[in-house]
Amino acid sequence: MKEAQDGDRILPGHALLAPGGHHMTAVRKGMEYAVHVYQGERVNRHLPSVDVLFSPCARNLGKNSVGVLLTGMGADGAKGMLEMKQASAFTIAQDESTCVVFGMPREAILLNAVDQVLPLDHIPDALLRRLAAV
Repeated sequence: MKEAQDGDRILPGHALLAPGGHHMTAVRKGMEYAVHVYQGERVNRHLPSVDVLFSPCARNLGKNSVGVLLTGMGADGAKGMLEMKQASAFTIAQDESTCVVFGMPREAILLNAVDQVLPLDHIPDALLRRLAAV
């Protein structure tokens, strides 16, 4: 896991985190995927914004992506997660019982943007099962 830099390739087994104060999007470069990291305006009061990440994942990665929405206040990520699900991505939201704040996952669930709702400690196994099946 590392803090992403603009142009970092998206690779199996690697996790990229959006740096504070920057948005991160997924872009396709020929046969490869990379991230675009940039400073921008707040979206849904957030910088980075989950919607800013998830919407390009839906467009550029589609069924080759997985969206996970964890505890958080507000609705950031819900619309982007719906776009991901509509693009055949696999989507998971953290369940209410293990969230500190159930806002973001709840909004995605209400939009029917979620394939599975799981307790936090079950999400890693669900991801590994899903990725092994692909």
